[in-house]
Amino acid sequence: MTITIETITPGKSYAAKFKVKTMLDTFGRIPGLSDTPLAGEGWYEGLGILLQRDSEQKLVRLQDEKSKKEFIVPFKDLWDVDEIEWKDPLASE
Repeated sequence: MTITIETITPGKSYAAKFKVKTMLDTFGRIPGLSDTPLAGEGWYEGLGILLQRDSEQKLVRLQDEKSKKEFIVPFKDLWDVDEIEWKDPLASE
């Protein structure tokens, strides 16, 4: 069964690929603490942990895995939604 943003179950954790228009550096990355020059606004694609869904406005708030920055993204700019399982890296197998 394919999971979509409309069919996710409240209370479970999900991640999705997304795209968002944001400020990028000359390497096409979200600006961080480096001194890389800014290139201007462009499309950024990443994998994000879904934090909140607004079904009325068709928006999600998510946290990008690579940059740890939060974005508000329209449903139409999300794909490959999947449930995630949290694991404690210090737990013994």
